[in-house]
Amino acid sequence: MTDQREVAIIRWPGQAPSARDGLAELLAAYHVQTQAEKGEAVADVDGLPDRYRVEIADPQAVFVDDVVLLASSGGTAVGCLVVTAPVDGRSEVKRLWTDPAFRGRGIACSLVSAALVHAAESGVSAVGLSVWKWRAGAIALYERLGFTVTESWDERDQLVCMERAV
Repeated sequence: MTDQREVAIIRWPGQAPSARDGLAELLAAYHVQTQAEKGEAVADVDGLPDRYRVEIADPQAVFVDDVVLLASSGGTAVGCLVVTAPVDGRSEVKRLWTDPAFRGRGIACSLVSAALVHAAESGVSAVGLSVWKWRAGAIALYERLGFTVTESWDERDQLVCMERAV
């Protein structure tokens, strides 16, 4: 019997994603929740902006140059994170999401830690991220992992930009 508390981090490329790996469902939940938090709630994926629907429909094509980390528990995808391909010695962490039923188990911390290991292996000097200012729990997690608020590189209001040396 598999211990449902055990979480494995799977990285692709390396393991090609498939329709059954759960990534699309995690991305859909992330984007639908984010739209609601922005005050632009949608009923389902069909109501999302095109750029987000494309990610959900074909993450392998959208993230072709990036690395996607998937957290899996008992064969079920329970979390995800994207590490962008390095540009000028820097990568970015995007789309961190943990299934709400699995929160509080250290999955987000494991995903970010695996992203930092990947970044170090890729030779980048820094990892950046942006997070909505109302996501206090995520900001606290990033601060615990050594990220600090930095000058914004994104024009969207209410976005906090953070960075950490690798």
